[in-house]
Amino acid sequence: MREHLIGPMTAADEVGALRPRRLRRLAGLRRLVRETRLSVDQLLYPMFVVPGEGVETEIGSLPGQMQRSVDRIGTAAREVADAGIQAVLLFGQAAVKSPEGHEASSPAGAVQRAIGEIKETSPDLVVFTDVCLCAYTDHGHCGVLHGQTIDNDASVERIADVALSHARAGADVVAPSDMMDGRVGAIRSLLDAESFSETAIMAYAAKYASAFYGPFREASGSAPAFGDRRGYQMDPGNAREALREVGLDLEEGADIVMVKPALTYLDVIARVRAEYDAPLAAYLVSGEFAAIKAAAARGWLDERAAALEALTAVARAGADIIITYWAPEAAGWLDEGPTH
Repeated sequence: MREHLIGPMTAADEVGALRPRRLRRLAGLRRLVRETRLSVDQLLYPMFVVPGEGVETEIGSLPGQMQRSVDRIGTAAREVADAGIQAVLLFGQAAVKSPEGHEASSPAGAVQRAIGEIKETSPDLVVFTDVCLCAYTDHGHCGVLHGQTIDNDASVERIADVALSHARAGADVVAPSDMMDGRVGAIRSLLDAESFSETAIMAYAAKYASAFYGPFREASGSAPAFGDRRGYQMDPGNAREALREVGLDLEEGADIVMVKPALTYLDVIARVRAEYDAPLAAYLVSGEFAAIKAAAARGWLDERAAALEALTAVARAGADIIITYWAPEAAGWLDEGPTH
């Protein structure tokens, strides 16, 4: 091919012309030609809010991450904003669980009250809220049961009510994570009917039934009491199905779509990015975070270098928004400059 374009290769060509290493020699050169640039503007920080007062408890399987009551969430959110993070994603718990997770849509719920606290202490912080029932139901599943089977349509109705309660409390973006069919359209219709047309929807569009959610379930108290979630979350072997799920959620009115988990589904992120122009989020989930944390604690990895490499990989695959427990630390690391 080269001979066809510019003539036969000379000895000089063979010795020196084709050397990509030239641009790797100096740190400054590497930064100038870097294709993927990680920014603090891409980071979305998950926070856990729980019932009670004076609660600020570290989550054992998520080192450095806390469960906080509403009276503590405002101060923590201000610290996150001061670190340069633009947005948080709130997860809640119930004081009293029930079959249909009624507390999830209560105006007095932990998430609903936390939104107000955050808006008061950090008015410029964008508040996303996870919309699901698993932390509020006594069975731990993401919807309403009929026997031991999830009733999709009854679940969608409840999920839409939860989203509306978050919008009324002041959420900027609601994020349904239940994986019920049709819930994005139901949420959009209800929000619009109730004069919340400006509230955006980030859909957990391609959420896989993953082994990497374990630490999160401890943090949110959301482990299922029986069975698993493979009947409504996606099969890890499917990638084409993810494109279909994303397309359906966009048709129903999603403003942002998400792939979850991130590191173990980089190929899916890349395929969604190639297929759709919509804003794309990816969640670097609890098990992925905890695995690197555990290795770093044993001296097997440099946490900063490994975390920034992982976050860069997610951005390189095509994610615009990266949901990560490292967000505040990563903001500081990025200010310090690259690891190499």
